Amino acid sequence: MAPLAGQSIPLRVVYPGRAAAYSPGMTLATLPALFVSHGAPLFAVEPGETGPALTRFGATLQADGLRGVVIMSPHWMARSPAVMTNPAPATWHDFGGFPPALYQLQYPAPGSTALGEQVIALLARAGIDAQADSQRPLDHGAWVPLMHLLPEATVPVVQVALPARYGPAEVLAMGRALQSLRAQGVLVIGSGSMTHNLAEFFGGEREPAPYVLEFSRWIESAITTGSLQALLDYRREAPHAERAHPSDDHFLPLFFALGAGGFGEPGVKPGYLSREVMYSMLAMDSFALPAPH
Repeated sequence: MAPLAGQSIPLRVVYPGRAAAYSPGMTLATLPALFVSHGAPLFAVEPGETGPALTRFGATLQADGLRGVVIMSPHWMARSPAVMTNPAPATWHDFGGFPPALYQLQYPAPGSTALGEQVIALLARAGIDAQADSQRPLDHGAWVPLMHLLPEATVPVVQVALPARYGPAEVLAMGRALQSLRAQGVLVIGSGSMTHNLAEFFGGEREPAPYVLEFSRWIESAITTGSLQALLDYRREAPHAERAHPSDDHFLPLFFALGAGGFGEPGVKPGYLSREVMYSMLAMDSFALPAPH
């Protein structure tokens, strides 16, 4: 894959091994937060450039002491905040009409009741009342990108629901409430899509649609310059916002990552892993915040 412009992500060779189980209160190197575009379910078997980029980045996380993952996906929408406490979440194939091979894939990562309870406590401290869900499986918005990011599936994963009535400011607050987890070896991820107009999905590899590039680069510029108010009001401020996101469910996890990553603090800039566009209309932008040094 050709190098991307802007800040690059340092890569490190690590030797695979089973990750340590998560336990609260550990003091480790502070990890960045992450926004990933999980694209279509086919991303699991058609990784393009973004899949290998996530795998390389995941290797650096293992070397830095990764102990757990907290991830928000738009494929779990709930009436009110909810957090997975399932110690052994199943791999849920929550889609239809795709090749049979997709339904054979499994991501057998453990859950973590302890980490889930810690997430609930941190949200409560920020005034956000979240309920525990001990039966929740991993939906494809979580396990598909994690298959690339952490293919060994040994790191405990806790999924957080996207509250159906929340907007950008509320989701940002959820991420901010969990920012301290990064110093305990926990990777906080917002999994969504930089653009997500499935009415324009026709399959096949075609040139990126101009509106996709314009929207994506406007968002990158706003993040890089710390333009919080413009991002919160992106549906009016960003070019082609309503075409890029006819509904905003797949964009809202970006604010979860921004909040957890310390967006708006001095010196916090994104480090882009991918700016790929799939199928002309799915921008696969993925970035760490803050950018690793």
